[in-house]
Amino acid sequence: MAKNSSLKYGILPLSLLASFILGGFAWNQVQSSAITVEIIASAEKIIGIDFTPAQRDSMLSTLNDRARDYQAIRKLHLPNSVVPSLIFNPVPVGFINQDKSNGFKLSAISPVKLPADKNDLAFYTIRQLSELLRTRQITSVELTKFYIDRLKKYNSKLLFVVDFTEEQALKEAAQADAEIKAGKYRGVLQGIPYGVKDLLSTAASKTTFGALPYKEQHLGIDATVVKRLHDAGAVLVAKLTLGELAMGDTWFGGMTRNPWDITRGSSGSSAGPASTVSAGCLPFAIGSETLGSIVSPSTECGDTGLRPSFGRVSKYGAMALSWSMDKLGPITRSVEDCAIVFNAIQGTDAKDLSTIAAPFNYNGTITSLKGWKIGYTKESFDNRYDNKTNDSLTLVKLKELGAELIPIQKPDLPIGPITNMLNVEAGAAFQELVLNHKDDMLAQQGKYAWPNIFRAAQLVPAVEYIQESRARTLLIQQWYERLKGLDIYITPTFYSYNLSLTNLTGNPCVVLPNGFNKEGRPKSITFMGQLFGEGKTLEAARIYQQATNFHKKHPNLAF
Repeated sequence: MAKNSSLKYGILPLSLLASFILGGFAWNQVQSSAITVEIIASAEKIIGIDFTPAQRDSMLSTLNDRARDYQAIRKLHLPNSVVPSLIFNPVPVGFINQDKSNGFKLSAISPVKLPADKNDLAFYTIRQLSELLRTRQITSVELTKFYIDRLKKYNSKLLFVVDFTEEQALKEAAQADAEIKAGKYRGVLQGIPYGVKDLLSTAASKTTFGALPYKEQHLGIDATVVKRLHDAGAVLVAKLTLGELAMGDTWFGGMTRNPWDITRGSSGSSAGPASTVSAGCLPFAIGSETLGSIVSPSTECGDTGLRPSFGRVSKYGAMALSWSMDKLGPITRSVEDCAIVFNAIQGTDAKDLSTIAAPFNYNGTITSLKGWKIGYTKESFDNRYDNKTNDSLTLVKLKELGAELIPIQKPDLPIGPITNMLNVEAGAAFQELVLNHKDDMLAQQGKYAWPNIFRAAQLVPAVEYIQESRARTLLIQQWYERLKGLDIYITPTFYSYNLSLTNLTGNPCVVLPNGFNKEGRPKSITFMGQLFGEGKTLEAARIYQQATNFHKKHPNLAF
């Protein structure tokens, strides 16, 4: 055998290799199967490639072998929590972190007094509530009961709670009060109630993914984000709704509503977090984004949301939709509140190998944008769209604040087709629903809803997914080169290519209110950062927000 050329590079003879791969089956035992040349010819139409009759015939054995292999993998019944062995890394060649060191400095805050009307607490920021707790004008138990009561009062109309964690919350609030009384101060989040999107696992409650097939699911672990907020002293009071499997605002309990107009959904998929914060039923909540799920509901509900860079926040204990695009972040009342929560949850995690070490430096004392180079997506701003007036005024305000505005253009690459990677990963994450036909249990069954996306994903060739990934590498590199020299850039929230592009590249964004439409509903602008550039993005967004008052307005809840 030493003279056998097939062993020259350490490769077994094909017939022997096939026998090993097939678990000991003889080669001639597997040559006949259900796949025929006619089936291959039909499949060619799906993938857009033409083969000759001889080529089709030559592929038969390989395709039949792979069909058997697919069944072997499917018998493993891989849970959603199992990640692929390939980890996405968004860092471009030559990348230099914008922040050189870690630092976190909050802005100055005026003395805060307990309002005469306790209902006014509903729309206080984290900073304001924290001052009331620190100075012991109110207890965490009182504050927690206050928000739980509001959640229960408005839930029947807004449908934003999946499950209350009331008993545990009151215990944690009492602990926070005892620590504050004893002078053990953990920080700004100590004693502050909050909620999480119900794709984040908590050990003591169900995690439903917003979908009927998972309605009784109990994962028995605390997600890293939940644990980090607990360590910071925050008090978890509720698991909040998401559009089923992180799409839209419809879940197995109905449609989560927009507090500004309850005839409308709150958008998604962080439907519950956005609605609760907007309605003054929680000061902050944790959402997630794969392709707009923090940005869209924050816009619809008039909140301020932070979508961090990919790899900044651990996804351990979170539902996977797209391993290379999922991100967790806060939805709050103000930019600085986003900074506070992000500072608590960001950082690497040994349980999530996709997390990436990077400095985070935020300085809330900066009050001017003088000397800042801020890009803007000129092509997008030049278009006609329904928030053009508000967005144009935002650019004017940035100039008034001292910024130099510099036009930027998108890379000439097929952003839409690259985004198909999301559908393939989602199809893998929930393949079991397709195989056992539990996708029929999902509430949304439209042509472009998850069930049909999952089904279609099963027919995407692995080669095409890899090619999309390679094109994504080009996109990441080209976008990095175009943003060099800029502190941040500004873009319309929806009326551009930016949302898809930056969810692929992993860049962070802050979305915040910048006006209202003619119906009186809030609209938004998006501040975009360099990769891992949350510090400057938050600083610039806070300076703009403090020069406006859109975030201080809230919906009339007389319903």
